[in-house]
Amino acid sequence: MRNLFPIAAFMVGGFMQLCLQPMQPVSAQASISQPVNIPAIKPYQPKATAANRLTYQQDQLQNLVPENFDVNRYPISDRNAERWQNILWTVTVLSPQTDFVAQALDNILALTANPKLTDKQKSVVDSAMQVGTQLYLSNPGFYANVGRHFVQTIEYSSDSQWVAMSLSALAKSRIPPSNLKQLGLRVQQRFPNWRQDVFLYTTLQNLSSSQTAKAIPPLTDLLAWQIAPGQPQMYVLCQPNREILCLAVAKDGNGRFMEQNGQLWSVPLLLQSIHRLEWNFYRGQTPQGIYRIEGLEPQPDDEVFRAYGQFPLVKLFLPYEDGAQEFLPNRKGKFTGNLQTYQTLLPPTWRNYFPIQQSYWAGKIGRSLFRIHGTGEAIDFFRVKTNPTIDSYYWNPTLGCLSALELYDRNGQLQQADVPKVLNILSLLGKGKIAGYLIVVEVPSRTGGQISPMEVREAIARSK
Repeated sequence: MRNLFPIAAFMVGGFMQLCLQPMQPVSAQASISQPVNIPAIKPYQPKATAANRLTYQQDQLQNLVPENFDVNRYPISDRNAERWQNILWTVTVLSPQTDFVAQALDNILALTANPKLTDKQKSVVDSAMQVGTQLYLSNPGFYANVGRHFVQTIEYSSDSQWVAMSLSALAKSRIPPSNLKQLGLRVQQRFPNWRQDVFLYTTLQNLSSSQTAKAIPPLTDLLAWQIAPGQPQMYVLCQPNREILCLAVAKDGNGRFMEQNGQLWSVPLLLQSIHRLEWNFYRGQTPQGIYRIEGLEPQPDDEVFRAYGQFPLVKLFLPYEDGAQEFLPNRKGKFTGNLQTYQTLLPPTWRNYFPIQQSYWAGKIGRSLFRIHGTGEAIDFFRVKTNPTIDSYYWNPTLGCLSALELYDRNGQLQQADVPKVLNILSLLGKGKIAGYLIVVEVPSRTGGQISPMEVREAIARSK
């Protein structure tokens, strides 16, 4: 893959109303008797103190000066590629509304039509496309030139990834449907073999799905389904608006959903890309679909504390991703096969529902390294978060991973963390082994907010 991540890469990712009947007892549930495998918690984390965080924020702000964005002083060349990657990460963090940033993006995005770029130059354009999407969607008026470059990219670029990303960003900006339809047709005209290009195919499928909304299959079928008998499953239920927190629930290998203290076991997670990219691009939001849960990645050291927090990371594998010991039940090694093979892992009513195939296509694209992790970064570090009243404000966005709450006070003392809850339940279900399946699915809540445990319990009861 040509996508060369800068230093921040370690952060790496229809409709149906739920049952409205009164709450029913859920007979097939298992109770958690006691926590297991609680990871050691550092009582004090120096990088989480207010003073240390202020210093780090100031370091980022010092990068945000006009001379750093001068393409005449720092041409988009192999020599300056890493420098531009780091500068564009500062833009990602601070999400500025400044003329010199807009001008730099204008100059970089103009290169999408250049067929003679080196791999390092392409990596800078990749980052500019990602950051450009983030800024354009946050303020399409101020960053209107970014939108115009997206249109020009569709018209003239030979790079299918940039063309697909441009079309996707314009679709999310809510341009008139007639204009969007024309742009989609133009892409198909310029790329007659678009069905064989995974970026173009998935983007055009996304557009088709959004324009002709197809009812989501019965959630009860998905909740009752066992991918592999005897293996645990975790469901992460999201809303189409990924600014709203998702809800994770878990069941054991016998299909019994877990309870704790008489309540359905659950943990809120954020599955939003900081760039607001769609799921079918590097650094995009977490795809819907099936993941293999397999093992933990120890928190390496304090150098990456800001990205991961202090707890071990749960490793998730996509189809085709190297490293999985047994993606398909009773078949050693990573996923092998095709879409039909993937579909057999789903209940029959879900097999032809395109959104639940996202993890399959993301694996085909080459996305990888998905994790469930906390975050040691301050909640106000990413300026892309502008609404402190929304519940997800306390969770930090990622580059595709599933983000769990992890909060520290100004003295670096841990106040709250949900990663240990996830580690405990997976260890309990696996009898000390971390292995099973995770399914991400978007199911709008009847209240319009986060999916509630009560709604999930009602759906579980209906699935019996």
